Formats: sequence, C-alpha cells, structure tokens
Amino acid sequence: MKICSICKKISAFDEDHLDCVEKRRVELEANDFKESIPEKLDISKSDDVDVGIKGILDHLLREKRKS
Repeated sequence: MKICSICKKISAFDEDHLDCVEKRRVELEANDFKESIPEKLDISKSDDVDVGIKGILDHLLREKRKS
C-alpha cells in the first residue's frame, strides 16, 4: 500500500491511481494547448478576424503573460 502522490489517498498498489495520473496528464495537455493557441494561430493582428475572436485571443495572451 502506498499514498497516491496526486490525490494523497491510500492506493492499494505501489503506484499512483490510474485515474489520478490520467487526470494530471489531461490537465497538463490542456495547459500546453492553451498556451500554444496564440502562437500557432497568430491571427489576433489580422483584420479578417471577428472582434470577438480577437478579444478571446488577447485574453489568452494576457493569461499566459501572468503565469
């Protein structure tokens, strides 16, 4: 028995819970994707983009700079 390093609950096996590991992987993957959106698209400066989409991209850029 071991304590899961992610959720801090007892694990019956000598490793972290599979669902905890998967949840962590998905969260990290989502953060990586969120950070890469403005660089990949780089359309926030284009005149062909709707104002709402520009606002969303600007918001994502500000969030990235904060962290």
